[in-house]
Amino acid sequence: MDFKLTEDQQLFENSVAAFARKELAEGALARGKVSQFPHDLARKMSAAGLLGITLPEADGGSGGTLMDAVIAIEQVALVCPRSADIIQEGNFGAIRVLAHFSTPDQKKRYLQPVLRGDEVIAVAMTEPDAGSATTDLQTSATPDGQGFRINGQKVFPNPHADIYLVYVRYGPGVGGIGSVMLRRNAPGFSIGKPGKFMSGNEWAPIFFDNVYVPPEDVLLPAGGFKKQIQGFNAERIGNAARSLAYGRYCFNVARDYAKTRKQFGRFLCEFQGIQWKFADMLMKIDAAQWLLYRAASNADKGFPAPDETTVAKLMCNQAGFDVANEAMQIMGGMGYTQETLVEYCLKRCRGWMIAGGSIEMLKNRLAEIIFERRFSQRPPRTTAV
Repeated sequence: MDFKLTEDQQLFENSVAAFARKELAEGALARGKVSQFPHDLARKMSAAGLLGITLPEADGGSGGTLMDAVIAIEQVALVCPRSADIIQEGNFGAIRVLAHFSTPDQKKRYLQPVLRGDEVIAVAMTEPDAGSATTDLQTSATPDGQGFRINGQKVFPNPHADIYLVYVRYGPGVGGIGSVMLRRNAPGFSIGKPGKFMSGNEWAPIFFDNVYVPPEDVLLPAGGFKKQIQGFNAERIGNAARSLAYGRYCFNVARDYAKTRKQFGRFLCEFQGIQWKFADMLMKIDAAQWLLYRAASNADKGFPAPDETTVAKLMCNQAGFDVANEAMQIMGGMGYTQETLVEYCLKRCRGWMIAGGSIEMLKNRLAEIIFERRFSQRPPRTTAV
């Protein structure tokens, strides 16, 4: 069993690292304080082949693998954590589902602008009463001629996105769920009052008031839920990669700090308690790294296995947060300020323990894999007497 990157992967890693040092190092701290999507950098990444890494060349991608996309996230995040979001949004989640299930016309109108870095796509899945219980969603798609009328509400999507991949209900049950594509300027589509996450990123509720969707904008009809969730497993790989990459970024910052900061006449790295912290941090990073690589490399160009994705996200979410938290503790007051990106990374890592499937729900899923049976979280049905 070989735990080394291939020669091609090493060359790709080096090229992305060189791009990041040249294009992203300057201004990295300032970017961590801005929530708007950096279109200028997205266009540079598009020109460098870093958007659509896993997509076929015929669709405007690079024909690479999930491992390539993970490597790109890692190398970008080590220089500019905020810019790793561009890699995520240009390779995982909604864009991957769109690329796999869209028609040629939809690819031209929706996929190509995203791959050029001109537009941003976001998934609209969560509702006020349908978070972890995704299949409880109520946003309806009612037939109207050859198209549909959309009514309902979503919460937490990016309010600055240009395109939304919206989960809708065509009919009852899981089999009635599918998705449509909507632009923010569609008649009847509105965005509510923006709010902010702890990380500083903005979100807002979005509303659909009898929004008409023509047949050419239906992405997946009824019965498409399982296909969408397969794509969501890939999004979790991106989530896990960013969590871990942010943890490694904080590890590096704290290591440099401990090598140069003195207290009581000694460098911090000379105190045994600090040494043990770094040893524990490195163990967590390395262990999570291989679980992430296993999930990504085994997926090749398809969708990753749910069990490997689950374990990788759980481990990377926890490791990223724990390492960022310890890095802040090591750096003391300076780590807690906004003069470094450690506090930024800590807040982002904390959010990913909720987003993309909370760690509690993923542990439930892991238990089902272990015991080879499903454990419903819903209350038992009562039998009429």
